[in-house]
Amino acid sequence: MLSIEELKIAIETLRKLTHADFTAFTRTYLQKLEKLAESIDAYNQNEIDKLDKTKNWYQKDLDWRESIKQHGEFDTLLFERVKNKIEQFAKTGGQAELFNSLEIGPGYGTYSKCFLAWRLNFFLDLLVTCESKIKKQFNPLHHRYLKFYTTHRTDCGLIPDNSVNFVFSWDTFTFFTQDHIDEYLRDIKRVILPGGYCLIHYADCFYDKDLKEAKRGYWNYNTKSNMATIIEKNGYNIIEMDQFCPGANYAVFQKPGNQNPVVYRVLEAPLPYEEK
Repeated sequence: MLSIEELKIAIETLRKLTHADFTAFTRTYLQKLEKLAESIDAYNQNEIDKLDKTKNWYQKDLDWRESIKQHGEFDTLLFERVKNKIEQFAKTGGQAELFNSLEIGPGYGTYSKCFLAWRLNFFLDLLVTCESKIKKQFNPLHHRYLKFYTTHRTDCGLIPDNSVNFVFSWDTFTFFTQDHIDEYLRDIKRVILPGGYCLIHYADCFYDKDLKEAKRGYWNYNTKSNMATIIEKNGYNIIEMDQFCPGANYAVFQKPGNQNPVVYRVLEAPLPYEEK
């Protein structure tokens, strides 16, 4: 039996078919699929709210992640690749007062020590238990540079306007509905200074690994094209959308402006040299 995630993939695939011979077929089939999806998917707000995980769920998941890490089941290769990507946004010049980071959903601090190059490190999470776990990783003298905030959903109200030039989140936005992601990107835009960057991990269910996690209800359904639509809808410029491997898809996007002292450049291999 087809899942709603597989139906959505079929819908998006059909939308891309433009050959004249397929026009009538795709129109009819697409309409039928969309009606079927509407009949079984969570389109009304009450149902969408049910898809969002609870605080209790996040706490149990966080404790489970910590337990498997302690048993040596941790992807160190992926960690190093994410860490290296973070370092590409690190400070390169002056204006130290503009050089602050924000990590959304830090959990118990898997990546939290990757931001030592930034002046202030802001952390935003649903769970109050995260602060003490993260602080234990740092010298007490450094605690004055760590700023912790809790949110009920996506609210960043206590974080000052235009106060960070880099926003990072991993293993968090994969759990959110697309409406939830939309709301988050709208809220965090206020705290990013013009020209600041976001590096966000998300689910792309065109890949089997991501689709499997969505079908079993662990992640929420999303795709690269849907994520791009949400990013652009909120007024950001997409810089890069790529993956380290299936299940490790990321988007780099930027708030328009030029106040950021750091310029991120996408690393691309040079084109083959051609003799004339």
